[in-house]
Amino acid sequence: MVLKRSEKLLLAVLSGLLLTASFPPGPFSWVAWIALVPLFKGLEGAPPRQAFAFGFFFGLAHYLTLVYWVVFVMQYYGNLPIPASMGILVLFASYLALYPALFSFFYIYFREPFYGFKAAGLWVALEFVRATILTGFPWCLAGHTQYRDLAVIQISDLVGAYGVSFIIIIVNSCAYTIIFKRSLKVILTDIPATILLAALTFFYGNHRLSEKHTPVAAAKVSIAQGNIDQSVKWNPSYQAKTIGIYQKLTLSTSSFKPDLVVWPETAVPFFFQDGGNLAAAVLETAKQSGACLMFGSPAYGGPRDSVHYYNRAYLVSPRGKVIDAYDKVHLVPFGEYVPLKRYLPFVHRMVVSVGDFRSGEKVVPLQFPKAWTGALICFESIFPELARTLTKNGALLLVNLTNDAWYGMTSAPYQHFSMAVFRAVENRRPLVRAANTGFSAFISAEGKILQASDLFSETVLSEEIRLGNPSLTIYSRYGDFFPLALLALVLIHAGHVLYYKISKRS
Repeated sequence: MVLKRSEKLLLAVLSGLLLTASFPPGPFSWVAWIALVPLFKGLEGAPPRQAFAFGFFFGLAHYLTLVYWVVFVMQYYGNLPIPASMGILVLFASYLALYPALFSFFYIYFREPFYGFKAAGLWVALEFVRATILTGFPWCLAGHTQYRDLAVIQISDLVGAYGVSFIIIIVNSCAYTIIFKRSLKVILTDIPATILLAALTFFYGNHRLSEKHTPVAAAKVSIAQGNIDQSVKWNPSYQAKTIGIYQKLTLSTSSFKPDLVVWPETAVPFFFQDGGNLAAAVLETAKQSGACLMFGSPAYGGPRDSVHYYNRAYLVSPRGKVIDAYDKVHLVPFGEYVPLKRYLPFVHRMVVSVGDFRSGEKVVPLQFPKAWTGALICFESIFPELARTLTKNGALLLVNLTNDAWYGMTSAPYQHFSMAVFRAVENRRPLVRAANTGFSAFISAEGKILQASDLFSETVLSEEIRLGNPSLTIYSRYGDFFPLALLALVLIHAGHVLYYKISKRS
């Protein structure tokens, strides 16, 4: 049956919506394994330009429904009217939609049976490009849909979340060919190869999960989730109350006797380095708790005529002395600084409490006495290279300090949390996540969510964390060699096809 162009377009849009449905908060992660089947059907017989359009509308349907929360952030915290907020969402989604558009274009342009492995290689190569260029945005890769399927995601310690994406696209391609193409080539090659790859993935995953490890050490960690409303967070008259909330939560852990208490990103909403009564209260809290205290606070440095601001994580000893600090390296564009500010003087940041933030200079762990600890501030947790660098530099424990109050009661906190699971598995390091309004959590080195808080609740979580073997995983050692290799193969193949077309014309 030959489909009309409008029918093919509807199939592409359906695919985009199905892919969105496979991401949290919904319990439909299994949909990811078949979400692209309608798109593949719609691409049948389409010329390259038409395929680009179908891929673009697939991406537009997907990203408009995936990152719709941009409207909430822009409206409530950027103080923009709804039409302007909607316009920003459409522009952002249109940019992201270019990647599936390019996928669809090359899927057709290569003009040969483009079955599972080639399609998966192209998809992952483009995911990697999206995660890298223009400061990078590796938000919700296809592989992230499976964050609760422990057996599937264990391969992340070899090839990262990109490996999970690769398998998902292969299965989608094979499902399409089985249903619609029924090609003998697929029956004899791709299907057996896909079954073998899936079997190896599950075997490896179950093997890693069944391994018995003797912990090198353990640390008792508590998380204080203050649930401070973003609208009053930076109000000077609310600062004392904020510190009082965190003092109360921290001291309530006394029976647990933690080694470390973690407060979220900018839990201390003033310049802690300036001292004063509130800063003294923070230090006194560490003394009374008898634990090290990690918390976020804005900071500044540099000469008087050119002050630089930083988003900082402090580590304080049980004696009330600052042991170490880490400045956020990967800042949020338009949230913590304005890219190309010289050329965009009319664009302002949403965070107005201090001036433009500057990136930290070093990605090094904090010297927590029990184990060197890698701090990831806010959306640094979505960038695997940062957690990997911290691990290579000696971190045995990862701690993500974040403030997801920006997102309100949308799907964004769920999505942000899901990606942190992969940082633990990739590096085989337990991860502690302290969020202002949730989700705070303890995640094992295998990616198991040991405890998690509710959204918008004032609470304390406590857990004894097993610190694993200090050896490095393949992914920790070699990073993104897998998507880089796929990108190289795609470029070589594209060059070969282009050369063949030019030679044929001449």
